[in-house]
Amino acid sequence: MASGFVKLEKLSRVGGAFRFGQWNRRHSKLSYRAATESEKMEEEEVPTSGISRPLSEILKELNKKVPDSLVRTRLEKDGFPIRYIPWHLVNRILNLHAPEWSGEVRNITYSADAKSVSVVYRVTLYGTDAEIFRESTGTASVDDTSYGDPVQKAEAMAFRRACARFGLGLHLYHEDSS
Repeated sequence: MASGFVKLEKLSRVGGAFRFGQWNRRHSKLSYRAATESEKMEEEEVPTSGISRPLSEILKELNKKVPDSLVRTRLEKDGFPIRYIPWHLVNRILNLHAPEWSGEVRNITYSADAKSVSVVYRVTLYGTDAEIFRESTGTASVDDTSYGDPVQKAEAMAFRRACARFGLGLHLYHEDSS
C-alpha cells in the first residue's frame, strides 16, 4: 500500500452547531486514521472539519469570477443599474469554498436624524494555517420599503461587502468603474 494516504473515518460536531450555515470552529473535531508503511493505524484529533484547506487556496477560489447566472441587477432610484450577488448566494458560495467561516453583526447605528441605519458586519475565514477577518458597513434608508426591513437590507449589504474584501464578487465593483 502507498504510504501517507489518509482515510477519513468519522466527523462529529461536539457541543457545537451550525449557525446560519456557518461552522463553529471551536467545537469541531475530526478523527481520522493515517496509514503508515507498516499499515499501523494511529488515531489523531484535528481541530478542523477536514474540509478546510490553507487560507491561500480558499482565497484563490473566492477571487474567481462569479458566474453571470448568479448575478442580479436592480435599478437605483436614479435609473442606474447595479449588479450584485444576493446575500443568500454569497452565503452558499462561502459554504462551498470556505466551509469553516463565521459572520457576525458588530454594530447597528441609526443616524442622528433617524432616516437611515448602518450595520457593521464581520466575516471570518478559517484555513488550516491561519484565520482572517474582514469587516464592512452597509447603510439603508428607513423610508425604503421595497423589500425587507432597513436593518436586514443594511446587514445584507455589509455582509456582501465584507465578502468582497476577500475577493468574492469583487469583479462586480470593478465593472461599475469601467
